[in-house]
Amino acid sequence: MFAVIKTGGKQYRVAADDLLKVEKVSGEAGDTVTFDTVLMVGGETETVIGTPTVEGASVAAEVVEQVRNRKVVIFKKRRRQNYRRTKGHRREVTLVRISDILTGGAKPKAKKLVKTEAAAAAEVAGGADDLKKLTGLGPAIEKKLNAAGVTTYAQIASMTADDVARVEEEAGLKGRFERDNWVEQAKELAGK
Repeated sequence: MFAVIKTGGKQYRVAADDLLKVEKVSGEAGDTVTFDTVLMVGGETETVIGTPTVEGASVAAEVVEQVRNRKVVIFKKRRRQNYRRTKGHRREVTLVRISDILTGGAKPKAKKLVKTEAAAAAEVAGGADDLKKLTGLGPAIEKKLNAAGVTTYAQIASMTADDVARVEEEAGLKGRFERDNWVEQAKELAGK
């Protein structure tokens, strides 16, 4: 099932679990936002085109993070006049993950807090470790790892290559485990 939504003066074709960069929408990471301006809803059998919007249709999405786009450079020049001006800006955008396409006036489902097995094991073991002791790991990366369910040195020390790849994909770390040798460091710190 897909939908065409309008937000920020632009139209986007979306489906469930799509990651989308839209004009800034208010909300913190993890909040649920609803896009009510749905221009078209389509499925495997039928397509409904709105006039101008589809009645009772909405798209629910989860805010992943608030970021800034690439820098846009504005350069003005008047030839032979010794006139050059350079300006630029970075537009603020919101990264959202489409969770559900709702029709018939349905409301988005309440978000459930799901604990990963690793987070549950860490909670039973007595809490989280200070992961910032690992080389090259600061507070921002520690939050990303905690969101991915990694909270202790023992978890990092027992990771396989598949686990490392999964956590790097979820946290957006791209090779940091191997480059900074976090698994070996975690084994030393877990032993202390």
